[in-house]
Amino acid sequence: MAESGPDDQTLTRLEIGGSIRLVLLVALALVGAVVSLLLLGRDRADPWIIGLLTVLAVVGVFALFAYATGLLRFGVPDVRDELARRIVDSATDGMSIVDPLGRVLYANPRYCEIIGAASPEEARPVERLFTSDPDASEAVYRLAQAVREGRAAVEEIRIAVPGQPVRWLRLGARPAASAARGQRSAVWTVSDLTRERERQETAFLELQHAIDYLDHAPAGFFSAAGGAIHYINATLVDWLGYDLAEFGPGGLSVADLVPGPAAALLTNISPAPGGVRTEVLDIDLKRKNGKTLPVRIWHRVAFASDGTPGASRTLVVNRSREDNAADPARAAEVRFARFFHNSPIAIATVDGQGRVVRANAEFARQFGGREAERRHIADLVAETSRASLSAAAAAAAKGRAPETPIDTTVERDGGRSVRFYIAPVQDGEAESEVAIVYAIDTTEQRALEAQFAQSQKMQAVGQLAGGVAHDFNNVLTAIIGYSDLLLASARPTDPSFQDVMQIKQNANRAAGLVRQLLAFSRRQTLRPQVLNLGDVMSDISMLLRRLLGELVKLEVKEGRDLWPVKADINQFEQVIVNLAVNARDAMPDGGTLTIRTANVPAREAMHYAEAGLPEADHVLVEVADTGAGMPQAILDKIFEPFFTTKEVGKGTGLGLSTVYGIVKQTGGTLQVESDVGHGTVFRVFLPRYVPDVVELAARPAEPEPEATQKGADLTGRGTLLLVEDEEAVRAFAARALASRGYQVLEAGSGVEALEVMAEHGGEVDLVLSDVVMPEMDGPTLLRELRAAHPDIKVIFMSGYAEEAFAKNLPEGANFGFLPKPFTLKQLIEAVKKHMGRSE
Repeated sequence: MAESGPDDQTLTRLEIGGSIRLVLLVALALVGAVVSLLLLGRDRADPWIIGLLTVLAVVGVFALFAYATGLLRFGVPDVRDELARRIVDSATDGMSIVDPLGRVLYANPRYCEIIGAASPEEARPVERLFTSDPDASEAVYRLAQAVREGRAAVEEIRIAVPGQPVRWLRLGARPAASAARGQRSAVWTVSDLTRERERQETAFLELQHAIDYLDHAPAGFFSAAGGAIHYINATLVDWLGYDLAEFGPGGLSVADLVPGPAAALLTNISPAPGGVRTEVLDIDLKRKNGKTLPVRIWHRVAFASDGTPGASRTLVVNRSREDNAADPARAAEVRFARFFHNSPIAIATVDGQGRVVRANAEFARQFGGREAERRHIADLVAETSRASLSAAAAAAAKGRAPETPIDTTVERDGGRSVRFYIAPVQDGEAESEVAIVYAIDTTEQRALEAQFAQSQKMQAVGQLAGGVAHDFNNVLTAIIGYSDLLLASARPTDPSFQDVMQIKQNANRAAGLVRQLLAFSRRQTLRPQVLNLGDVMSDISMLLRRLLGELVKLEVKEGRDLWPVKADINQFEQVIVNLAVNARDAMPDGGTLTIRTANVPAREAMHYAEAGLPEADHVLVEVADTGAGMPQAILDKIFEPFFTTKEVGKGTGLGLSTVYGIVKQTGGTLQVESDVGHGTVFRVFLPRYVPDVVELAARPAEPEPEATQKGADLTGRGTLLLVEDEEAVRAFAARALASRGYQVLEAGSGVEALEVMAEHGGEVDLVLSDVVMPEMDGPTLLRELRAAHPDIKVIFMSGYAEEAFAKNLPEGANFGFLPKPFTLKQLIEAVKKHMGRSE
C-alpha cells in the first residue's frame, strides 16, 4: 500500500467534513415528524413525542461520550491536519489537488507563485496553464494520461513567452490516495528549474571556454588511461598532422604517438600507492606522415591507494629544429635526447651505490619501465648473477672497467638473456653518476647458439654414424657374400646348412640397422619415384592395422586431389610405420591414431613457420595419437640417435632419427607438437613434385619389370677390374665373379687401379670400384679412367647413397651403382646387366 503524504491527508479531511444532502435529509425528517404529531392530536401524539425525545436523548448521550473520547469535536481543528497543511504550504515545490472535473480543491502558496495566481481561489489547474505552447501542452497531456492509467509521471518543459525570460519547469502528476475508493483526483507538482538550468548553462559555457583555451594553448596536452588516449588538445593534434575528428575516445593509444620502446616510459611508471608521480622526459613523438617530433613532456599520474594508476595528465612542449635554431645548446640537448631514447641498446647510469640514476627508453622497456630507476642494478637480474654484476658496478665506481661483459638472465618476461657492459664515468654530475651500463638482449642469440650447437652435435653424430655404417657395411658384405658361397656349395641336408642360413639372416638384420644409421646421417641409398600418397596410404593401411593391434583405433583421412610427390616408396612407408609404432607404444591402454593427408599451398606455409616450412606447395601427412604426450625436455631430444624412453631391450632409439633423416634427405620438413596428457602430432611435409619440360620430354615409356627367372644364366665372359680397399670384400667379389666365368683383375686402391689399367687397359671391359678409398676415391678414379678410356664401363659399390658422391663426379657421367651390403646374386646380376649395355 502506498504511503499518503500531506496532500492526501488534506484531501481526506475535505472529504469527511460534512454533506449538505445529509443535513437536508435530517431537517426534513424532523419537520415531517413534527407535522405528523400535530395532525394526530395531543392525546394520540403523546406516546410518539415521548419516544422521539427518548431517541434524541440516547443520541445526545452517545454524542457526549464521543466528544469525551475525542471521536467527535465541535469547532476544534485536528492537529495532524494543521501540521500537514503547514508542511504543504511551506514546500519549495508548487502543489495542487485537482478533482476529476478539473477543479482545484487545494493549492499551496508556491503553486500560486509559480503560476502567477493572487490567491488559491484564482489558481487554475496545470492542464489549463500552457494551452498556447504546443510542446508544453503535449507534455501535460502525457501526464494527465498517466494519471488516468493510475501511474505517476514527470516531464520537463521549456516556457518561452515573447518579452519574458525563458523558464524551465518540472511537472509531476500522480493519482491521489483516495483513488482506491473510486475517486479520480490527481496531485500535481510544479518545480521551477530556471536557475538550475542557468547555472548549468553558465558552467557549460565556462567549460567550453576552458577547452577553447586549452586547445589553443601554445603547448600540447593529452590524457591517457590504460595506454589509450582519452583527450588530446588541438595544438598537439596540429603538431602531429592529424585531424581532431580522428581522436575519439580510445581511438588511438600512447604507442601510436610514441614510437619504439619509448612508450614504456609513459605506460610503465613505478606505482606510488595513494600518491602522484611526475616524470620529465625528452622523447620523440611520431607524426602522421611518419616523421618524428622532438618534445619535452611533463607526465603526471595519480595512483589509487592500492597502486592502480589513474588517468595521466601530460603536458607537451615542442622542441623541434625550428624552435631550437637560435639556441645551439638546446638543439644539442634535443639531439642527445633523441639518440639516447631511440638507441636500440639499453643504456643507464648508476651511482656509487650501484643504483640506477637515469635510463633510456630501451632500458625501461627491458627492465620494467621507470620502476627500474632508483633500484640497484643487481636487483634487475637473476639471483645467480647479482654478485658478479654488483662487483662490476663497484669496480666501475672506482674507475676500473670490467675486462669482460657479464652474461646473465632477467627473471621477468620468461627469463630473457642479457649481456651487460659497464664503463666508468670520470666526470659524473656531482659524483651521482659513476658508471654507464649498456645492456643488450641476447635471447635470440642464445637460442641460435643452442640450435647451432645442437646441429653441430647432430652433424658430428651423423658423421660418426655414417663412418661406422660404412665400415660395418664392408664387414657385412663379406659375411653375406661368404655365406652365399657356402650356401651355393652346400646342400639343405648338410648339418651346417641351417647354421649358415642363421649367419646370413642375422647379417641381414644387421644390414637393416646400418640402413637406419645411414638414414639418420642422410647417406642412405634412395630410389625416388613419383608417388600418389593416397594410393600409398591405402596400401599401407592394412599393415598398420595389424601392427597397432585391437586396442588402438586407426582413422585414415585422405585429402582430395593430392598433389604428387617424389620419394622412395620403401623409405616413406618406413617413416609411416615408425611413427605409427611409436604412437601405439604411447597408448598402452588404447586410443586413436589418426593419419591425415592434405595439400598445403604456398600461401598457407606461414601457418607452419615454426617448423621452418619453405613458402612452396607441399603435401602434408599428419600422424596424431591420443597418448600420454611428451614434455618439452623430451621433445628436444627425440630425433637424437639412440635416445629412447622405452625400457632396456625394447627400442634401439633409431626410429625417429631414421624418420628425421629420411624426411630431410627427401627434401621434406618435419614438425612435432605434443601436449602432456593429450597426445602427440607429427607432421611430415613433402614438396610437391612438378616435372619440368625437359623431364617430360625425356620421360621414356614405362618398361616392363625385369624378373630374374629362377635358374637364369648368370655366367659371363670378359675382363673385370675390381677396385676395393677392404681385402675381405675384394676376395669374396673376385672369387664370386671368377666362379661365373669372368677374368678378374684386383686393385686395393685407386692408384693401383690406374697402374693395372696402364698395363691391361685394352683388356678391361668393366671397372667395379668402391667409392670411399684411401689415396684416391672412386669419383677421382672415374675422372682419370674416362680421360684415357672414354667408353669404359664403371660400377660403383657403396653403402652411401648416390647423391652423397655424385656431386664430385663430372657432369653427365654415366655409371652403375651397387649398394652395400650386397649378396652374391645381386653382384652377379649387376655385372651381367652392365656388361650387356652399350655406353
